[in-house]
Amino acid sequence: MPVKKYHIKLESDEREQLNSLSRSRTAAAVKVQRAKAMLAMNCSEGAPSLSDSKVVILSGLSLRSIQRLRERVCEVGPLGALERKPRLTPPVEPKVTGEVEAVMVKIACSKVPVDASRWTMQMIAERLIELKVLESITSRAAKFRRSPLHRVALKFCRPRFTNQQG
Repeated sequence: MPVKKYHIKLESDEREQLNSLSRSRTAAAVKVQRAKAMLAMNCSEGAPSLSDSKVVILSGLSLRSIQRLRERVCEVGPLGALERKPRLTPPVEPKVTGEVEAVMVKIACSKVPVDASRWTMQMIAERLIELKVLESITSRAAKFRRSPLHRVALKFCRPRFTNQQG
């Protein structure tokens, strides 16, 4: 069995907070699991420290999760380890914004090319690149905004036939 690198020693106030959280019925399940695991891993005086395999059974977390939790507790403290790690990289901005969608609607409402019977999402994506609205886009990325585009195209771009007598 490998030697543990990270040892958790909880103060009395931290133990009390983790105890109340582990008994909570309104806290998130992940937080309750982590609190139970930290209480079981506590090796301060007067507290029995359990092996990682017993902590796995007690908390319901995997062995690797227990190891990562030990490391995180040593880095940010027991109460900080209850929370999720902040994301290091920002999420990717969507390519199809409101301005791009407006151009898509304009393209969809324009005259259809001679070799086609209607605009397809692939054709609209290619036209966006031709107009240099976007550097690159796939028809799949354009389809994520398809439903609003579809509604607008049905509302404004299709000819309306009325039942006129005359």
